[in-house]
Amino acid sequence: TDTGSQKDRVVAEEEWLQKWETGNIWFHKERGHPLLQKYLDVLLNGRSGLRIFFPLCGKAVEMKWLADMGHSVVGVEVSEKALKEFFAEHSLPFCEEPVPEISGAKKFQTTSGNIALYCCSIYDLSSSIVGKFDGVWDRGALVAVNPCDRQRYVSLMITLMEKNSSYLLVTVSYDPNKHKGPPFYVPESEIKSLFG
Repeated sequence: TDTGSQKDRVVAEEEWLQKWETGNIWFHKERGHPLLQKYLDVLLNGRSGLRIFFPLCGKAVEMKWLADMGHSVVGVEVSEKALKEFFAEHSLPFCEEPVPEISGAKKFQTTSGNIALYCCSIYDLSSSIVGKFDGVWDRGALVAVNPCDRQRYVSLMITLMEKNSSYLLVTVSYDPNKHKGPPFYVPESEIKSLFG
């Protein structure tokens, strides 16, 4: 369960913004993630019309996929470029408005209202702003947050989940002494202790 030299690594928000600006987005999956398709039944659990949260969403194509199935999707991302590219690439009309509770934050919402994406730090969100969710698709979020922020991140996620919420988490497994991350190596034992 040793995370090697990664535990003190910090990636600044500016580094993520730079990745989007320069197109260095190796983490984006053009066709969606095969694990979401494989475990979709686990996420939905026979339910329809769910509210599904995409933490650190980027321009994930799965947001449109789930919205097209009749679910409401909410995402959060620091890169405005990523969010605008999402709407452009899917030819989705949207409106933009400030988020009164968060200084400088913006909310981009499809005109149909079924996809709402917040441009801000995830740590500025709360259930009083975005509500609670029936499902979370965490692909590349827990493994992207700085190791020192993991507890804060998980504590926030727990406050955003409804009682019967499903949480699909994708992690990576490798020798953390050979790669500085992100994505960071989060051992299963730590995931269990974080989520309880």
